[in-house]
This record gives sequence, structure tokens and C-alpha cells, in this order.
Amino acid sequence: MGRLRDKINRFRDDLSRTKYPDSGVTPLSPAEVRDALLAINGSDVSISVRGSSRSDAATLLAEWRVWEPAWGSARSRKQLERKFHVWMRLDPAKCEVQSIDEQWKVMWVGDPPKFAVSREHGRGQIFEVSWESEFQRGSDGRRRKVETFRFDTRLMKKPLRDAVLGAGWIWRGLGKNEW
Repeated sequence: MGRLRDKINRFRDDLSRTKYPDSGVTPLSPAEVRDALLAINGSDVSISVRGSSRSDAATLLAEWRVWEPAWGSARSRKQLERKFHVWMRLDPAKCEVQSIDEQWKVMWVGDPPKFAVSREHGRGQIFEVSWESEFQRGSDGRRRKVETFRFDTRLMKKPLRDAVLGAGWIWRGLGKNEW
């Protein structure tokens, strides 16, 4: 029965993207973990980490806002705005940071964008990748495919998760009904 329970727990950890620190890493204090997460602001990542003002026990918020390249022209011009949040709660008793993702997508129309024609919202452990590419001529005159835009939620969460694991704490992803 114990081996089955271990397999179920490992499966649950895989689904929630829970990661454990390397063995031998001494857990830092909650204040040091918070400082490590806030220090991500000064690095070369395109996210903003700050203290949370929400009353539902969220300690920190990491935010990423991006506009995808527009397509179409004049009144039919469309542009997608994405806001991606990672809410984090520190649990000193378990030495873990619990996280939940939240994403908004708004499709704007017009030049400049004025009217929102569609909205989407998601909450839980969100994994999404989208990109745009175009063909360009290289220096040798041959056509090649060049990526012009990329949205990848892993790029945002990786520095957060690495900071938590480096502090000796567990990174635990929560589902939308677990927060």
C-alpha cells in the first residue's frame, strides 16, 4: 500500500509541477526567500515581482504583461493583450512556496486599439506557448524562418522556481480550487 501511495503522490506532484530542492540545501528563512524572489526584479527578465495587496493570503505577485504583434489594417486591425500572474504564498511550516497562475487575454480591435471584442480568463497551473515567425532573406540570399514573437509561461515561472529551489524550499503548484 505504501508503494502505491508513493506513486500516487509522485503523479500528483508531476501534474501540479511541484519541484523539490536538491538534497543538502539548507532552507533559508521566509524573509530571505521573499528577498530572493523580489531580487528577480533587478535581473534581465521581463517580469515584475512585488508584494501582494490581496487579502487571500497571497504573499507575492509576479506579473507579466505582453502585447502580441497586431495583424490586419485600419478598423479591422486586431491585437491580443495578455496578462499573466503567478500568485505565491509562503508556508514556513512546510518550507514551501505555493503558487497558482492566472491569465487574462483581451482581443482589441481598431487602430489605435479601442474596442475589446473578446476576453478570456484562466486560473490554475497554466502552460501555454505561442509564437509568430516570418521568412527573411539571410546574408547568403537564402530564405530562412525567423521568430519575431514568443509567449511562453515557462520563461516567467523558471526564474521564480529557481529562486525558491535555490533557497532550499519546495515549489508547489496548486489547482484552481486549492488556493
